[in-house]
Amino acid sequence: MTEIQDVTGTAFIVAEYRAQENSKQDPLYRDPIVPLFLSKRTRQAADRIAADFPPGVQAVILRTRYFDDRLDEQLSRGCRQVVIPGAGLDTRGVRKQKSGVTYFEIDDGDILNFKKEQLAKAEIEAQIVFIPGNYVTEGLLRPLAANGFNFDLPSYVIWEGNTMYLNRPGVLKVLTDLRNNVAKFAISFDYLTEAVINFATGDERISAFARHFAEMDAPWTFGIDDLDALAGDAGLTVVDDVKTAELFRTFWPNRQPDSKWYDNYALCTLAAP
Repeated sequence: MTEIQDVTGTAFIVAEYRAQENSKQDPLYRDPIVPLFLSKRTRQAADRIAADFPPGVQAVILRTRYFDDRLDEQLSRGCRQVVIPGAGLDTRGVRKQKSGVTYFEIDDGDILNFKKEQLAKAEIEAQIVFIPGNYVTEGLLRPLAANGFNFDLPSYVIWEGNTMYLNRPGVLKVLTDLRNNVAKFAISFDYLTEAVINFATGDERISAFARHFAEMDAPWTFGIDDLDALAGDAGLTVVDDVKTAELFRTFWPNRQPDSKWYDNYALCTLAAP
């Protein structure tokens, strides 16, 4: 199994956080698939990172609900293809199956093979095209084209847990490649503020959380303070932009956000005008 190290290894940490909602009495979502990928070892690794910073777990749960909701909207509007770059242990291709809709997951070959093996053992089938590779170095378009993606069909891109590991040119390339080549699409992604990247939030717990990922050889390197400018440079418009603090208050109205983390971690959806 993939080591709990580097950006690929963080997929197991995030999956553990996501799985926690399954035990709740009134969950924001159900993910019956994700336990297939988890073990005592992944739980211990996730617990070590989460112990000092519960908001990190809560934000993953909130973002899962956000992406699920946006995906449901896109599918209801006739989306036929869903692209998930850096897919990790995403389970939407199984959880959100719909006739006539194909999912394209791009990630490291080891983690995709592990995922395929676990799904096969559980006798789970889904319309997912697994594409091993590095979309950052190879580009997004060529591996999609080589694996049956139709650039003329309405598509939706879920770019979860990726932008903070890149830089502005890398993020802009993904957005502009899509803008220039896919006839109709929307893309949703999460992002951090520059204050988190620069250890400048004034909250040492946030800085310590960031350092945990750096110690796993998965440092956060890119933050966004002006989403409109980024979208404009890519020729896209901002459809939706929400801080996790707002989602927290929406979904857990009887609780109060207890960390600046929620004001420094946001989710958005962009589309061509």
